[in-house]
Amino acid sequence: MSEAPTSLGTMTALVMGGHGEQDDPIAEAQARGAGLAQFFLGDPQGWKGPKVAYAGGAAGLKADAEAAGIALYVHAPYVLNVATSNNRIRIPSRKLLQQTVTAAAEVGAAGVIVHGGHVLKTDDAELGFENWFKCIDRLEMPVPLLIENTAGGDNAMARHLDRIARLWEAIGGAEGGDTVGFCLDTCHAHAGGEDLVGLVDKVRSITGRIDLIHANDSRDTFDSGADRHANFGAGEIAGEAIVETVREAGVPVVVETPGGREGQAADLAWLRERLG
Repeated sequence: MSEAPTSLGTMTALVMGGHGEQDDPIAEAQARGAGLAQFFLGDPQGWKGPKVAYAGGAAGLKADAEAAGIALYVHAPYVLNVATSNNRIRIPSRKLLQQTVTAAAEVGAAGVIVHGGHVLKTDDAELGFENWFKCIDRLEMPVPLLIENTAGGDNAMARHLDRIARLWEAIGGAEGGDTVGFCLDTCHAHAGGEDLVGLVDKVRSITGRIDLIHANDSRDTFDSGADRHANFGAGEIAGEAIVETVREAGVPVVVETPGGREGQAADLAWLRERLG
């Protein structure tokens, strides 16, 4: 995974794509004129194990994506929260995360994105960091795990930079912790109260890396805590701030904006035009 920014002259060569339906990620990417597809493996709001919906199965998707030149990224279910003290959530979360990472390897995914999670209102945040350490220490990672910053929650593990720093300190001591990557979401940063200007350098100074950008505008205002994506130019983030974040990171880009294939294709075209 690349950690160094791409030169300005190759910005339009960045691998970009959107988040689409899981039945045929290759078709989803091609419909967006993209070289990348992000998708779920199963129900993002459920606890059932991952399922490959592609007609050719895991092996078929891996082979067909490679032949088509499409990079695949799997987003872990939203229900996962490995940080919590609630055993009924934390233990199934670890199990489902392992199943998701294993299944993602079978389809040839370049990475699995998972939210940082949170602890209960009455819990000390340190408990969440300890739980992340335990999760990573026991997790087999045949593909990279990319932890994503989140938009809301006072007890979130990855909303603010100081928490991300503590999270990285904790997982750094785990077996395989040095291989864990970072996914920077522009909407989440804005809504979470982190200014995009200079953010790439700040994150890299903490994590040593950014592996993927979720480029999204935000429906809501700065520090609102609301995770609501908007199409570029229709939200509250200055367009140039999104473009510069992508430019400075120089890593693969996923748009998770509204409008399905057409809406995301338009946003990808908007982004390419401004990157030059």
